[in-house]
Amino acid sequence: MPPRFFHDSNLSVGQTLELTLTTGHHVARVLRAKTGDSVILFNGTGGEFTAHIENIRKAVTTVTVAQHHAIERESPLTITLAQALCVNEKMDWIIQKSVELGVTHIQPVTTTRSIVRLSEDRARKRLQHWQRVTIAACEQCGRNTVPIVSELMSLTDWISVRKPGISDYYNFMLSPTGNNSLTRLSTSASPTCLTLAVGPEGGFTADEETILQQAGFLSLQMGKRILRTETAALAAISAFQMQWGDF
Repeated sequence: MPPRFFHDSNLSVGQTLELTLTTGHHVARVLRAKTGDSVILFNGTGGEFTAHIENIRKAVTTVTVAQHHAIERESPLTITLAQALCVNEKMDWIIQKSVELGVTHIQPVTTTRSIVRLSEDRARKRLQHWQRVTIAACEQCGRNTVPIVSELMSLTDWISVRKPGISDYYNFMLSPTGNNSLTRLSTSASPTCLTLAVGPEGGFTADEETILQQAGFLSLQMGKRILRTETAALAAISAFQMQWGDF
């Protein structure tokens, strides 16, 4: 399969365009592609495009768009992940892998036990970084729809602005003492929309769990073992896809 790249502008068959400096460098210097080689481009508006390299010279790589493919690789589930802020490497890992697993919206939140604290400027830079991580994950896994990564918010602020749930919607918060399991819930409903709230390294506080429960979140336990935050989200999303999605 040709390498895939996100191109943040309009794409149309017959169009000749220059790849961005970053993408062009990757094509020319990392992949060592040659004139006539194929690449796949997508811009998040639907499907993907086959393009052929016309010219590679120094900092400029030119391609011609040859064909559109109406292909989507989205899960039937709409999954929002509200992930408590954690250290950089863990946060990047969670975002990357949750995109591969089919999450459609990622909402970073700050919580009482969050180890990392970001200033407004650092939070803005981290958001841009997370968006790049998301795009790279889509390039790798074949998704043509780029998940939304929202601005960092406190847990309480996020709860206050959330839209109310609908009949086929499940809201979950992970807790080692949760009183619900997916095996029991899967026999009673087939939701298409889910929201998952995952705490930081130290978990949610009792007050935060109460706030979430009052907002309609079910306390979900993933087995008898305590999972790390970077394990918990990915295990739960995988289980959702197994129970109700496309696994």
